[in-house]
Amino acid sequence: MEQLLEILGNISWWGWILIFLAIVAIRDIFFQKAHTISHNFPVVGHLRYWLESIGPEMRQYFVANNREELPFNRIERSWIYASAKKENNYEGFGTDRDIYAHQHIFVKNQMMAYKVPENHPNTLDKSFLPCAKVIGLHNKRDRPYRPASIINVSAMSFGSLSAAAVAAMNKGVAKAGAYHNTGEGGLSPYHKQGGDVIFHFGTGYFGVRSSDGNLSMEKLKQLVIDNPCIKAIEIKLSQGAKPGKGGVLPGAKITPELAEIRGVEVGKDVLSPATHKAFNNVPELLQLIEKIADETGLPVGIKGAIGKLDQWEELAELMIETGKGPDFITVDGGEGGTGAAPPSFADHVSLPWVYGFSSLYKVFQRRNLTDRIVFIGSGKLGFPAKAAMAFAMGVDCINVAREAMMSIGCIQAQICHTNRCPSGVATQSKWLQNGIDVPLKSDRLAQYFKTFRKELVEITHAAGYEHPCQFTMNDVQVNVDDDELYRTLRSSYGYNKNPVPFSSMQKLHDCDYLGGKDSLK
Repeated sequence: MEQLLEILGNISWWGWILIFLAIVAIRDIFFQKAHTISHNFPVVGHLRYWLESIGPEMRQYFVANNREELPFNRIERSWIYASAKKENNYEGFGTDRDIYAHQHIFVKNQMMAYKVPENHPNTLDKSFLPCAKVIGLHNKRDRPYRPASIINVSAMSFGSLSAAAVAAMNKGVAKAGAYHNTGEGGLSPYHKQGGDVIFHFGTGYFGVRSSDGNLSMEKLKQLVIDNPCIKAIEIKLSQGAKPGKGGVLPGAKITPELAEIRGVEVGKDVLSPATHKAFNNVPELLQLIEKIADETGLPVGIKGAIGKLDQWEELAELMIETGKGPDFITVDGGEGGTGAAPPSFADHVSLPWVYGFSSLYKVFQRRNLTDRIVFIGSGKLGFPAKAAMAFAMGVDCINVAREAMMSIGCIQAQICHTNRCPSGVATQSKWLQNGIDVPLKSDRLAQYFKTFRKELVEITHAAGYEHPCQFTMNDVQVNVDDDELYRTLRSSYGYNKNPVPFSSMQKLHDCDYLGGKDSLK
């Protein structure tokens, strides 16, 4: 034994490395069959897998140009980061974007821009930009709600996002005067940090779930009573990245905290079905909307990705017949984000936002129903020029998800589904979450929203308007192809949005609905 220890003690570091590599080589050749490359090329083959694993990072930082990456390119990410930190988000020497490229957006400026009067709300607060419509006003809900911000946080669940990320976002929307959609994971303590909340539920009914996995109206009513921060309720029909696709939350991820919030059992797999139990058809959906509104007093809306229009047509017809219907519709685009989705769904199922929204808007426009609905757009709209286009097409508010994540530190690592998010945003790892300074990150989300609204206001004034709701589809042009070069949105999509009732920003500023108050002056 002493001789063996002496021999081992005399082995150099290089010797130990050679022994280790020999063991790896023996293991590769004789004891593993899963990886052909490492079997046929022992030791060296591991280098291939390592290089493949860091390929996305290498391309992101060293190979791809500023405008090349998807979902968000470097210029877009940099604009969000700089805006959130209140740093210089300008660019010098002119645009590096190919302004002749297909689908490039042009907002048509007025020869003489809108002149902001003295004592105008935007002279006092350059980021003041509330929604021009009131959610739930037409259907006479007990507690109608006018969002105080036209940009808000989209549906992202606690569980998909970390506790620290959710808390930072809610504190941020409170500072920015915006609202925070809970996502379908239920209302967590981290959603209750001072911001307005839209409670969202899907097919799993998490947080308002009965023992048999159905929707519990009693739990929903009690949730609203106990949490006055909830300003509206959203029923998820589908989302852009995976419409019609259910999901499984593995039991290993169901902590006692998640189980309590979602109303499920600790350690047991939870199924989110592809379809709802609470309704089976469009008439039953309409009945559920009205029942929830009657029981809670809150506005009720629906969220969906757009594909076939037959059931949307049926809904519109029923709205005419009954005089009832959803108070708002959130339209999600196929380019929208998700924590995890099969590529076959994310790449190919549901229409991109501009195609989906324009198709849906016309369904309600043909029946003179657009004034009864607050339209919310969702799907990579978190940039002022894209928002101007969306308002020209008929939206009243926009929701942002990944843009909000980036404002609090997301680096687009695209490993949300692995629980290894390096920025601590999309993980349940306590260690990784510790990197999120909640007060600081909440300031950054609020600043991103304020910068966004300020720049959208400036674009609006350049076009000669006071509020983005005044944009028409003739105010925005897009490049089409070499034959027609460019078209207005009206020419491209075959409609012009209906005018939105609007008198002045001052009247919006003075309105008691602003920020969810319950009465009009």
